[in-house]
Amino acid sequence: MLRRLRGQLQPKVVSFYLRRFTTARVYQSCRVGCASGFWGDTMCAAPQLVRHGNIDYLAFDYLSEITMSLLTAAKQKNPEFGYTPDFIHYVMTPLLAEIKQKNIKVLANAGGVNPHQCAKVLAQLAAEKGVELNIAVVEGDDLMPKVKELRDSGITSMDSQACMPSAIQSMNAYLGAYPLARCLDHGADVVISGRCVDSALVLAPLIHEVRLCCY
Repeated sequence: MLRRLRGQLQPKVVSFYLRRFTTARVYQSCRVGCASGFWGDTMCAAPQLVRHGNIDYLAFDYLSEITMSLLTAAKQKNPEFGYTPDFIHYVMTPLLAEIKQKNIKVLANAGGVNPHQCAKVLAQLAAEKGVELNIAVVEGDDLMPKVKELRDSGITSMDSQACMPSAIQSMNAYLGAYPLARCLDHGADVVISGRCVDSALVLAPLIHEVRLCCY
């Protein structure tokens, strides 16, 4: 999610222009800054985007299949783990006041396998800093409670036709953009999800903006 300009890494901002369906031809700009492409990505992007990107939305993608397994293992050791702590400690802690002051909406799949705990910690942080924050959690991707049901149904691999493995560390559905967009529709300042498709984090703000300007 970064591009190199003159020897320096610069965060990427994607600008979209949404046409209002009115008698006058009016275009509204929607700027989405992408600050993370994986868990462990640079910590420099978020401050640059918040302070100099003139953005409307800030998106963070942290998850991969391996990351989900690691977060599941962490949660098994401690039920308060299972989300990506970098999002809290290195992004929201130092930038929360600026994000709120600039009315930047944040979307992150930082919830991993424990999105409610991630939201709880963020809410505590906001309370400590005296920042009023509407936090939404998107759930429904975790399929671990349905492992037995799915195994008993005879599901097999679409490639090898092999049966489900006996030991499964994590199992998640890929959520789309619409649940995240609905959170924005209802006034969320921060949307935290578990596993979702990467594009959902950018597409959700566009769906939300189209609803605002066209309906």
